[in-house]
Amino acid sequence: MKMNKLKFLGLFAFIAILSTSCSDDDENNVTQPQTIADIAIAGEDFSILETALTRTNLVGTLDGTAQFTVFAPTNAAFNTFFASLGANVNVNNVDVNVLKAILLNHVVSGEILSTAIPASTYVSTLSPFSSAANSPTISMFVQKAGTVVTLNGGIDSKGAVVTTADVDASNGVIHVVNRVIQIPTLVDHVVDNPEFETLQTVVTSSAQSAVLTALSGLTPSAPATLFAPNNAAFATALGTGGFANGANDAAVTKVLRYHVTTAGNVRSSQLTNNQVVPMFTDPSQNTTVILGTNTVDIRDTASNLSRVLQANIQASNGVIHGVNRVLQPVL
Repeated sequence: MKMNKLKFLGLFAFIAILSTSCSDDDENNVTQPQTIADIAIAGEDFSILETALTRTNLVGTLDGTAQFTVFAPTNAAFNTFFASLGANVNVNNVDVNVLKAILLNHVVSGEILSTAIPASTYVSTLSPFSSAANSPTISMFVQKAGTVVTLNGGIDSKGAVVTTADVDASNGVIHVVNRVIQIPTLVDHVVDNPEFETLQTVVTSSAQSAVLTALSGLTPSAPATLFAPNNAAFATALGTGGFANGANDAAVTKVLRYHVTTAGNVRSSQLTNNQVVPMFTDPSQNTTVILGTNTVDIRDTASNLSRVLQANIQASNGVIHGVNRVLQPVL
């Protein structure tokens, strides 16, 4: 009886040891999930991205546990971008601050799968607007038609198209893109969004070249805020009975300038109720901010209210607030 018990205990111990050994072997053979940085480093078509991440000290950021969505340009995309900057520019000699800003413009906090992208939306990248503490970050305009995802207007603008979506990583997801996504200006954001198509047409017309030059001349150190009317707003202003219907070029210029503040990069969080906002038209023509419950309205000289539909579209040289009515100055 004692002998049988000893045999049983010995068999039990052997099984336990064998089980532990197999478990260890299984754990050693399981491929551990790769981080975004691991995938970028291992990919043959991402060698320039790897070098860029190393030069800008961003490998650690994409190798941690925080979740990110990365739009990863291929080597060909980077080479095209560097060629646009000048002869002999490459990943090793381009200004490292420029390189870092560009790379961060391809990264969004959180994991966003292609199936979760709506027809159109804005997301905030990690690229800061300025070097100031708690600086707002640059906006990216994302569109999806069927399964095609377009960023900042695609290759016809300064954006890109996703060529391979949903490359899974342990700390987020990678979408491969065919172009380097350049940091957009105010004008770029207007051009990229179909909702601002009429505004784009008016501003880029030959009669309004001075307005376009003024907007294009804005810089990160001297930015402005643009209240951008959508297409429906222009249809009302230019339609039968609209205040701008039949306006001459000089009047249109005054209207356009009345949508740009002289107060700098004013985010929605910086607006206060009954705040008077100076406009470019002339020092005497201001607008007034009216804050409601979860609403922001801009009151013009005719006491019309234009509601902000899309706030804080951040560009490199200012910020856009999309509005549903063309502001009316004294003409």
